[in-house]
Amino acid sequence: MPPVASFVEVLPDSDFPLENIPFGVISTAQQASPRAATAIGTYAVDLLVLAKAGAFEGPQLGNGVAERVFGQPALNEFMSLGRSAWREARSTIQATLSETGPSKLRGNKTLQAEVLKPLNSVQYHMPAQIGDYTDFYASKEHATNVGVMFRGKENALMPNWVHLPVGYHGRASSVVVSGTPITRPSGLILNPQTKAPEFSTSKKLDYELEVAAFVGIGNTLGDSIPVSQADDHIFGLALMNDWSARDIQQYEYVPLGPFLGKNFGTTISPWIITLDALEPFRDPTPASYLNAGTYDAYDVKLEVAIKPPSAEKPTVVSRSNLKYMYWSFKQMLAHHTINGCNMRAGDLLGSGTISGPTPESLGSLLELSKNGSEPFQLTADDTRAFIEDGDEVVMRGYCERDLDGHRIRIGFGEARGKLAPPKPAPM
Repeated sequence: MPPVASFVEVLPDSDFPLENIPFGVISTAQQASPRAATAIGTYAVDLLVLAKAGAFEGPQLGNGVAERVFGQPALNEFMSLGRSAWREARSTIQATLSETGPSKLRGNKTLQAEVLKPLNSVQYHMPAQIGDYTDFYASKEHATNVGVMFRGKENALMPNWVHLPVGYHGRASSVVVSGTPITRPSGLILNPQTKAPEFSTSKKLDYELEVAAFVGIGNTLGDSIPVSQADDHIFGLALMNDWSARDIQQYEYVPLGPFLGKNFGTTISPWIITLDALEPFRDPTPASYLNAGTYDAYDVKLEVAIKPPSAEKPTVVSRSNLKYMYWSFKQMLAHHTINGCNMRAGDLLGSGTISGPTPESLGSLLELSKNGSEPFQLTADDTRAFIEDGDEVVMRGYCERDLDGHRIRIGFGEARGKLAPPKPAPM
């Protein structure tokens, strides 16, 4: 087990104890250039400053490697070093932050001031430069619910759905870090009265509760990644909100699938949680309906909250869990590469909306409001069927379990995004 106590104060409900050690990219008022960081308690840890102080001396990150990769404005080069380097970095950081570890940082108040920055004072950046982004459709409950609405109960699931992880190529350029505003999109929708297509701003703007995997080690064009080796290729997981314009999506998705209904914005959390941090939370006992091939689920509690402009705090509207996924990230990666498609460090794989078997675990407003036909009470003064301008959507995730006699919580932080009004259409 890694050390469980840090000289930095970590409250019991913190997302970032010593057992976590996520990776992200930050800048500060004092250091404007983006650089790699981790988080402990309520602090970001500047890994570039730590590297310059000589904290990383192992075989993978010594001899200036840590200073080079942690000084980059994205984690791609660090990701490309492979799992042994990721583990070396994580164990070195844990030892450095431990209350019994080396005194290089623990006993140096001046260095601490340079390394430890309050989380509320840092600027988050995209953790990786995303070359390609693929979004999957891995929740059987969500796929069934949407299929019933769009095609009817008899054709809810396409025949191939239980045989392979269905996915589509998303737009990497519009994946943004938490806190970035999202503009309400426009496109062609089907007028429900005239049954004719018309250009309009989306009237059914939705969120999708997702988790995404970042690829660390890729593969050569023509080769594939076996499911048995996929763990070594996945750098870690992050929260994701794949914003969706349901009316645009419904009109355009036949015959080739999502396009303008999806490519206007996708929000991810700033911290990537490594598979090593999540290892104690693998769920070994799948429900009977989660029996697709090699089962590999993580018990990650997920929630979605909406904060309307008139409210002081967000209202939770959904509670789900990553373990409800029918297809695992390992299966998605193996399927993605089985034809020789080459992945690269920083590529992003989205889970698709994660819905569970109960009404409270539905991962989209499309399902919660039954495509707008059953608006729900959000606050005493507000009802919602879909997202309205000025609403902020907040997604959170964490694992929590008793391990070796003490409670461990591994958090993902937040993925936040506020919907901005549409911009005038070009004339």
